[in-house]
Amino acid sequence: MAFPFILIGNAENRRVTLFQEALTRQGLAPAHVVPWRELLANPSLLSDLPDTEAIVRIDASGESWDVEKALLKRGHAEAVKLGCSVLEPEQVETLREEHGRIVCPRQAHLGFLSVLSELESCFAKHPRWKVLQSPASIADLFDKRITSRKYAARGIPVPEPLDDVTDTQSLRERMREQDCREVFVKVSCGSSASCLAIFRSHRGRESLVTTIEVTESGWFNSLKVRRIEAPERVEEILGFLLREGSQVEHSIPKARLSGDFFDCRVLVVAGEPAFTVVRQSRGPITNLHLGGKRGDLEALQAAMPGKTWEWAMESCRAVARVHDSLHVGIDLLFEEFFEGHRVVEANAFGDLLPNLRREGLTVYEWEIREALKRYSLAAEDGGAGTAG
Repeated sequence: MAFPFILIGNAENRRVTLFQEALTRQGLAPAHVVPWRELLANPSLLSDLPDTEAIVRIDASGESWDVEKALLKRGHAEAVKLGCSVLEPEQVETLREEHGRIVCPRQAHLGFLSVLSELESCFAKHPRWKVLQSPASIADLFDKRITSRKYAARGIPVPEPLDDVTDTQSLRERMREQDCREVFVKVSCGSSASCLAIFRSHRGRESLVTTIEVTESGWFNSLKVRRIEAPERVEEILGFLLREGSQVEHSIPKARLSGDFFDCRVLVVAGEPAFTVVRQSRGPITNLHLGGKRGDLEALQAAMPGKTWEWAMESCRAVARVHDSLHVGIDLLFEEFFEGHRVVEANAFGDLLPNLRREGLTVYEWEIREALKRYSLAAEDGGAGTAG
């Protein structure tokens, strides 16, 4: 049985177009697309759809200026309560789009959480829909503080967090208490290395390595990683990141591959690691859009001693079991000299991995096959509901 798909996403985005192409190549009907922009303006676009058998896929809301503005407006009231950076709805309306500009990330995220709550209510009224990612799991995956602690509680190795960090003073105090020279400070709802800094403090000297660029016209997530040493700028950027709500964790020395730092994006689908991208860089931030390059997975596996790879993949399976989601994108690092591994974070929408194939299938084709396999079997058994 091939259920039709409902796809919530930005209709003009390549995530949607590539998924539609994947459906076509497998001889399936195109998904019914519910655009984020229209859904935010009119929730009935989704709630009024009939409760007939269907598979629902939720995709990223990013890369749309109209959607970001709508989320900023929705998140205003909660942002005021939290004390993070805030724009009034009237100010949001007058904003002009500037690629990469940092605009109240916590406020926009709070708006996104309100939409996820509405989706949860909508799905409860459509019990025959099979939802690939529960809204609650998406919400968790967009909070690095939650996922880090959930994984640690289950014995999954993660970078050790610094607790009770609320401002720059408490950050420095926790670092001194733990004899820690270097930490990652990451806005907990960020993605793609946005709003991130590596803070180093040693013998009275402080510096940041960050994706944030401060200009006369505003702050931007830059494609160039930069080092900042001016004390007033270090204080300003750290203060902003902490006010927005950040995950602060020990910096773990990474293993090297061909002389480069590296980590991996592991995509787990239906509970099993399905695709892996090795990301290499001369610096500690390895994202491909920040100058990293794809590495050789076979060479990496050959370089690993014993069961190092198998143990890491078991951690990825354990992460997937935490979440009610068909797929989870996991950022995985190996410690210096391959002495261990850590799950750095996980991503609800970490499956945009073009030009990868397995058994002749693209990433989206693989996910579609696994979704149909799961829910066709469930239908035969009389089951329904979200991905478990």
